[in-house]
Amino acid sequence: MNWDDETTAEAAEAEARIVGAAAEGDDQAVEAALRPKDLSEFVGQEKVRQQLDLVLKAARQRGATADHVLLSGAPGLGKTTLSMIIAAEMNAPIRITSGPAIQHAGDLAAILSSLQEGEILFLDEIHRMSRPAEEMLYMAMEDFRVDVIVGKGPGATAIPLELPPFTLVGATTRAGLLPPPLRDRFGFTAHMEFYDPSELQRVIHRSAGLLDVEIDPAGAAEIAGRSRGTPRIANRLLRRVRDYAQVKADGMITREIAEAALRVYEVDSRGLDRLDRAVLEALLKLFGGGPVGLSTLAVAVGEERETVEEVAEPFLVREGLLARTPRGRVATPAAWTHLGLVPPQAAGSGAHGSGQQGLFGA
Repeated sequence: MNWDDETTAEAAEAEARIVGAAAEGDDQAVEAALRPKDLSEFVGQEKVRQQLDLVLKAARQRGATADHVLLSGAPGLGKTTLSMIIAAEMNAPIRITSGPAIQHAGDLAAILSSLQEGEILFLDEIHRMSRPAEEMLYMAMEDFRVDVIVGKGPGATAIPLELPPFTLVGATTRAGLLPPPLRDRFGFTAHMEFYDPSELQRVIHRSAGLLDVEIDPAGAAEIAGRSRGTPRIANRLLRRVRDYAQVKADGMITREIAEAALRVYEVDSRGLDRLDRAVLEALLKLFGGGPVGLSTLAVAVGEERETVEEVAEPFLVREGLLARTPRGRVATPAAWTHLGLVPPQAAGSGAHGSGQQGLFGA
């Protein structure tokens, strides 16, 4: 399976999950309505917001374009929103494209040559851009110039093309895949962190106001606690709970209504969904907590290996419910507690026994 196939499979799986961080279909339209319009409305990411505010204010005072900006972090944390806020703060138009859409240097040259002075170019998933286009981008970012090759073979000629000053805002979920020469050309780099429940409650209250939904603090807290630290997921869960409250209750979202709604959508108190629990249950009930190989675990769950590794495991690891070890996947004590199971005592010989000894210190 190549990179594009794997990414497509992951995206399809994430789209099908209510707790998936990818934005597809209706999510994109709703997100556009809920996005904050300036930095003062943006909730969370305090350090990034303060630093970015200084960068943009200084550029405005100088009457210059802002430095190129690189935003990294997991999906759903606000990278696209920040790029639009940058354009609004600089009172500049924004052009949006993505790394996978730029497969040839000519594609990038066409975009760059049509930019206006001061325009913001937002390049999502910048780490997936082709190498020829990436090398062209180096010169464009540093010297605001590109060399367009005309002709082929010995008769080919490089024609220099001057570009108006612009600001590139790059977004990536895998900053480690960016080559150092590209990363070094960004004047400001920010890493987006997962949100605290208190920050997500503020996001939910703001979104509820825009959606004209009544919600009490306990209901917002319940949704925030199941949102995996991600505003996009919080907004999606809010809309599903709103639907439940509208059909099954009086429209007011309380803790009880939120709990009942999310029980219908199979999102538990820690934000785990059906796939997450299936992985944990197989690991605990079939393999005694591990260690077990990824392929074996995927077969037991009835999912593709890549789906388990790229879709389910990252959150389970971040929550401290699963550990990746050289011998295989191992459940932590928190996983047994969360599923209400009692870990077996490490006794006797065999792979399970030795694995549990390491985990529970018996």
